[in-house]
Amino acid sequence: MTSTFLTTWSNSQYEMKYSKLILTGAAVVGAVLSATSGAWALDLAIDTGSHGTGPLELATLLTLITLAPALLIMLTSFTRIVIVLSLLRQALGLQQTPPNIVITGLALFLTMLVMAPTWTRIQSSAVDPYMAGKLAPKDAVANAQGPLRDFMLRQTRIQDIEMARGLLAKSDLKLPSGPPTELPFYALVPAFVSSELTSAFRVGFLIFLPFLVIDLVVSAVLMGLGMFMLPPAVITIPLKLLIFVLASGWPLLLGNLGASFS
Repeated sequence: MTSTFLTTWSNSQYEMKYSKLILTGAAVVGAVLSATSGAWALDLAIDTGSHGTGPLELATLLTLITLAPALLIMLTSFTRIVIVLSLLRQALGLQQTPPNIVITGLALFLTMLVMAPTWTRIQSSAVDPYMAGKLAPKDAVANAQGPLRDFMLRQTRIQDIEMARGLLAKSDLKLPSGPPTELPFYALVPAFVSSELTSAFRVGFLIFLPFLVIDLVVSAVLMGLGMFMLPPAVITIPLKLLIFVLASGWPLLLGNLGASFS
């Protein structure tokens, strides 16, 4: 009986101390927030440059920001690079190494390196004159399409351009009879993406081929030794990694992948 009473009294004392501690902490936090309430104000100012921003320009800017990921994937070298890196991971037999964030980040920065000349031309011919008030929005967009169109046409195969022409003809739209440079931009984008996918799969096949030979040789050796219970991946994955590193695979792959866009 005495032990139960002492235990109950001890618990009640602990709860009282814990409650006082919580109240004291709340009072301190409230005092700090009251004293520094002015520091939590957010002052947001937007500098529109030498000319104001109209509602239509602001809506266009917000739309471009929303579509930026899709534009990055569809209109640049990002598609080919990220697919090739993903196929390399599969060819090595690795499931999550390198992680997706590493592959995406590497593809993003390699895309920035490949697209740097094109973006420099866009900035000098469209962005800078527009920000200086020398170009209207329509003219700035037209000037920005020129360097980007040149880059996309260099990477687009004739078969894909003809595919785009065929789609225009089936849609009862005016079929451009001139050179590929006169192809509408909305028709050039599917042709460019199709060429990028084809190029990525071709490079992926060349990457898979030597690793496939390693898989076949290791499987034949294990079968000849009668080691049927040993998974071939236990031997092939370290062997693939060793050969890939000794051959300087990463700089060789990234260098040739970046040079394929020149």
